[in-house]
Amino acid sequence: MKKRVLILLLLLLPLVGCDQFSKVQAVNYLMSSQPISYLNGFLVLTYHENPGAFLSLGASLTHETRTIIFSAFVTLFLLAVFAYLCLKPLPNASFIVGSLVLAGGIGNVYDRLTNTGRVIDFVLLQLGPLHTGVFNLADVFIMLGVFLAAFFSTKWGKNLTNKLSRSRWSLGR
Repeated sequence: MKKRVLILLLLLLPLVGCDQFSKVQAVNYLMSSQPISYLNGFLVLTYHENPGAFLSLGASLTHETRTIIFSAFVTLFLLAVFAYLCLKPLPNASFIVGSLVLAGGIGNVYDRLTNTGRVIDFVLLQLGPLHTGVFNLADVFIMLGVFLAAFFSTKWGKNLTNKLSRSRWSLGR
């Protein structure tokens, strides 16, 4: 178990650190400036504070309700995920997926706890009339975890997971 806790912390610290560093840079360079466009408008850096969840879901709830749901409940959920990753023997792929989702969740909860219940978002992708919501690096970690979980449930992903499980690089055991 000590090995898994150490590996988990070695994964979480740089991921959460990069997320928080990127948000500090967004505050320093984007908060009081106009959006900055790159790649012919495909990538736009713009400062936004999101009181809700994904795509501002729940932003219209009262501050107290958002605090209970997005700070308290999510923190309890993240503690449960941390314990699960530390205690349950998992295949490498599942351990990595869980670590990515946990890192993203920690980054966003930390924001909420230190930024009056709001998460700092600053990246927008646009292609013609199509565009994403404004997001941050923690959101990328969460979505990468979700996409990897979906991939690992396919025939190709299961094949890769089996190969990783047979390797000597066991992260989750």
